[in-house]
Formats: sequence, structure tokens, C-alpha cells
Amino acid sequence: MTVKSLEAEKLAQMFIEGANNLTQNVKLVDSLNVFPVPDGDTGTNMNLSITSGVKEVQKQLPEHVGKVAGAFAKGLLMGARGNSGVILSQLFRGFSKAVEGKATLNAQQFAEAFGAGVDMAYKAVMKPVEGTILTVAKDSAKKAQDAAKRSDDIIAIMEATLKEAKASLERTPDLLPVLKEVGVVDSGGKGLVIIYEGFLAVLKGEKIVDLVQTSVSMDDLVKVEHHNAQSHMSTEDIEFGYCTEVMVKFEQEKLDKYPFDETEFRNLLDAHGDSLLVVSDEDLLKIHIHAEQPGDVITHAQKYGSLLNVKIENMREQHTHLLEETKAVYEQKPVAKKPLAEFGIITVAMGDGIAKMFKSLGAGVVIEGGQTMNPSTEDFVKAISEVHAKKVIILPNNSNIIMAAEQAASVVEEEVVVVTSKTVPQGLAALLAFNPGSSLQMNAKDMKEALSAVKTGQVTFAVRDTSLDGIEIKKDDFMGIAEKKIVSSGPDRQTVTEKLLETMIDEDSEILTIIRGEDTTEAETEELVTFVEERFSDVEVEIYEGNQPLYSYIFSVE
Repeated sequence: MTVKSLEAEKLAQMFIEGANNLTQNVKLVDSLNVFPVPDGDTGTNMNLSITSGVKEVQKQLPEHVGKVAGAFAKGLLMGARGNSGVILSQLFRGFSKAVEGKATLNAQQFAEAFGAGVDMAYKAVMKPVEGTILTVAKDSAKKAQDAAKRSDDIIAIMEATLKEAKASLERTPDLLPVLKEVGVVDSGGKGLVIIYEGFLAVLKGEKIVDLVQTSVSMDDLVKVEHHNAQSHMSTEDIEFGYCTEVMVKFEQEKLDKYPFDETEFRNLLDAHGDSLLVVSDEDLLKIHIHAEQPGDVITHAQKYGSLLNVKIENMREQHTHLLEETKAVYEQKPVAKKPLAEFGIITVAMGDGIAKMFKSLGAGVVIEGGQTMNPSTEDFVKAISEVHAKKVIILPNNSNIIMAAEQAASVVEEEVVVVTSKTVPQGLAALLAFNPGSSLQMNAKDMKEALSAVKTGQVTFAVRDTSLDGIEIKKDDFMGIAEKKIVSSGPDRQTVTEKLLETMIDEDSEILTIIRGEDTTEAETEELVTFVEERFSDVEVEIYEGNQPLYSYIFSVE
């Protein structure tokens, strides 16, 4: 059996079967997370992300390969959760851009689309780490392109892609020592292999999933091709003084003189500032950059067409605008029914007690999540709208949520900064540093600095046997985690907790904040307080009811 032309319906079935296969193996992928904590959810994040993509595919008739891929990428983008979900969304955003406008695909086009996806994903990650899903995607895409030079059979291309993906996955422990220490392969890479297995099954006719076809006008779909989720630069450390946004309408006469190449143009502007975002399609070029000489940016952009929109804001004098902002021509925003607040703060928390703490400190929207349910890009986009403010600050409070928050910030028109808090204590410390009288960028800077003022500890339980950092861990044992390092483990929670606190508290410590989880008792906490008072008499203890699941205690030491 050979397949020399891939049609829209078959591609849609591949996406659906890839998602179904991942759904069946979520627990397997989750189990490969290096940390044996109950919120190890790479598989869950990838599954929720790809399921969102499939829902978009099922909204339209699969009459055109480019439309199917575009719908899949759109759904993935808006549903992306966690780092793995965001990277997956970029792999298929690049794939969709490569097949845009095509009715069918041949073997070479199919292989090249995988390569385009890898390029897009690597651009989306500021510091790519090898030995992850990125490596598996890159190695398998290269093999696909090599195979396409020898065969015009799409099944042969997919077989070569999957075979190399599996081989690359087995090599991931050689690239990431922590994987070898724990004895697992990369979880995100495993998720991608499982998706590719679904793709191949459809091509070979081994399993076909019926499409749920619903006719939907393309005008009803949100067009995300103008947006870009590749900008993950930190905007807190401002070295360049002017926030500059430029939109240009391409003019053929100018393009004939100065042919436009997005990558070359992005590299050119990179030398002029930071927080760079360059997005283009057939008609428009949009630029966002923090630059010291915004006029130079405008001059470079104007070579390719006429200026539609220019906004320059002096970030050192936040309310000085050199040019008026005009409305984006391809996006319609609703008129606000009430005045916008100057600032809005969005944070993430799990546990009603922790949510109340953030609310009491001024958070406008608290998204439920952070452990087993990471918020999606779309969740953040909705929260940005709900907070209804001119300037928005997002506190993710979890390292696996940061990319989704940054991706959301890149696809909205509001001024949004992501303060990269990785724990609840960091988020609380950052919120305490917020000053409504300061500028957005100064607040982002001060809040980021506040992150380093606290040490975070957590007590949870192990979901499997493992050995990590020289500590033997048994399933269902309690674990004490200082920052990202497991420092104690055992069957007795009180003993494990006391060892954790001995690691965290030193002679410079002044305040210990205890956030109680839903599975702890007052008696246990009182015993803990007694231990601290006897062992560290100079440390002040504060107790809050967090009611968080999975984590018996969350500690903050200042």
C-alpha cells in the first residue's frame, strides 16, 4: 500500500487519531516526568492542547489541506497548556504555515512541513534545551526530509519519521543527565512519538476515526495567522527606553526594490532592542520592540510599504506618547462599557484559601490551576479581557505555566507583562511589591526582584518509586522539596517536614509563612509551630489556610 497524495480528510483523521492515541496514553506520559510529584502532567497538558486543536478541525468540512492544518494550529495555540503544550502548538503552527493554501500534499511537501514546524518551535523557545520534545521533533523531521529524497510514498515518510522519533527519544537521557539519573526518557518527546503513531495508523488504514463534520464559515473563526507566539523575551529588565509598535501595509513597488524576508528582518531589528516581535502575512507587517532609537525601527519598516499604525511610548516617562495609536485594521475590539482600570493583576492558584490571599492583596482575577490543571493560553486571554485594565501583570506561580502566559501576552492588544513567578510564595512576594503609583515596567522590575527575596518549600507525596539527588523515594512517601530539589523523604510527614524546614531556615531567616493544605490538621500544624519556635527561636511564624490539594504544606521563608 502506498499513499502519494495526502488529502484534507485523511490529514484531519491523522490529527484526530494522533490526539486519540495520546488520550489513551496520558498516564504513561505523565509518569515519565522527572519529579515524582502528583502534578507531573506533561501528558495531560499535551492532551488538552491537542484536543483543543481537534475540536477546531471538527468544526469545518475537511475540503482543503491548508484549512485543516490551519484550524488544527489555531485550536492548539489557544488551548496550549504548559511548556509541552506551547511547544506542541508551535510545531503544528509551523506545519500549518508550510501547507497554507495547498489542497493536497505530496511526500516532499509533507516532509518539509515537519521541518517548518521544528523551525517555528525553536524560535518560540528563548533557550532551547536538547534532550526534550524539541530534539525528538528536530531529529525526526530531518529523517522525514531525507526519506522524501528517496521515496514519494507518504506512508514511507511517516514510517521513517516515527522510527527516528523513537530512536531520538531513546537518546534523550544521553543529552539530559537528569533523565539518565532517574531512568526515564523525555516525557514531551514520548508524547510526540505517541501522536506520530496515531498519524501512521491512519495512513496505513489500521484505525480510522470518523469525523464529526460541522460546516462553519471561515469568517466565524478567529484568525490567528497575524499573531505570533514566538516572543518569549523577558520585558522586566528594560535596557531600551521606548516601547515601539509599527504596522506597515506592504506595497509591491517597494517590495520589488526591497524584497522582504521575515527572518532577515527580525535579525536586523534584534540589534536595535529587545522584547522583539515581528509578524507578517501577505498584506501586513507588524512590529513590537523595546528600542532606544525608535525612528530607526520605523525607517527600516517603511522600506516595505506605508505606515498604518505607529505607537511609541517612553517607558521611562510612561505617559508620553510621540505618535497616536490607530486601530488595527484586521482586528475589531469591542467598545468598553466601563472605564478601564489603570492596572489589572492576574494570578494562578489552586485552593480557595490561596485564592483569597491573592484577592486580598489586590489580584483582579485568580485563575484556578497550577497543579494538575495548568491554565491554557485561552484561559489567560479570557482573564486579560475580564480584568479590564490598560496595563496587565500576570503571575503564573508555576514554571510550567509561564510559556502559556507569555503566549497569551503575545496575542492580545493590551499591554501585558509576565512576572515569571514559579511558586505561590514568589507570587505573593511579587504582589506585595506592586505599587499602583509606578509604571508598568517599573512594577515589573520591582516585582521580579521580589521573587528572589523568598525561599519556597513544599511537602507532597511520591507517585512512584525513584531515586533522585541521592535520595531513595518510595511510592506514597512524603517528600520535602526546597525550591526544585527534593531534600527529604519518608513515610512520616512530620519528620519529612521538619527536615525540610531545617534545610530552608538559616541565621538570616526572619519570617516563616506556613500555608496549610486540605489534608492537614490544626494539631499537626501546631506541632510544627512548636518545632520551629524551639529550633529557630528568632523566626516569626505566620499561618494561613490555603486548602490546596496535593501539597500538604507550602512554605515561604524570608
